Amino acid sequence: MKTIGLIGGMSWESSALYYELINKHTKKLLGGFHSAKCILASVDFAEIENLQRKDDWDELNTLMVKSAKQLENAGADLIILCTNTMHLCSEEMIKNTSVPFLHIASATGKNIKSRGLKKLALLGTKFTMERDFYRNTLKEFDIEILLPNQNDRELIHQVIYKELVLGNIKDSSREEFKRIIKALESRGAEGVILGCTEIPLLIKQDDVDIAVFDTTKIHAESAVEIALQNEYIV
Repeated sequence: MKTIGLIGGMSWESSALYYELINKHTKKLLGGFHSAKCILASVDFAEIENLQRKDDWDELNTLMVKSAKQLENAGADLIILCTNTMHLCSEEMIKNTSVPFLHIASATGKNIKSRGLKKLALLGTKFTMERDFYRNTLKEFDIEILLPNQNDRELIHQVIYKELVLGNIKDSSREEFKRIIKALESRGAEGVILGCTEIPLLIKQDDVDIAVFDTTKIHAESAVEIALQNEYIV
């Protein structure tokens, strides 16, 4: 098995979930006492969140490239970024390292396409929902994206940053997310992409009537499958 490099800490709760999912999938595929070969570079989320609020993506690019290079120097064979939003920095990371990088939206798009779905709701931070990096990647898989209205996008963003990244899971917020997903379903959404690595802490398949695509689980399991291949398919 190749060594998976993880850039984590955004938040540490979702990074811990990545580690769990990666090792569970490794054990499922290999059996016995097998676990995944991993290297973790974990950042201080307070620093990241502050730069996000300042809209300082140049500095965020610098920090993500630094983490990717740490993993490259440590011997990682594949790099994954354990967060959706910070994939805004993926182009710079790919440009400045030689290690293959698995984009979370690419892994998700491949999974959705295998299910034959075309129109998907996207939930995530405002950065993920309103900027083009996710939408453009999913276009390559002929997937149309539906977004919540502006008020609901703001609500989702606030729940992520004021509750979920702090490990605070509220039933009232779960009901709001279910309402938002139902509204998107009424607009034609065949499934919903949980495009923030914290949202699966709140929403599960049993909570909604349409297909749920947990990007955390998809990304983690895709990384394992690639790490077990002779060649990378990214």
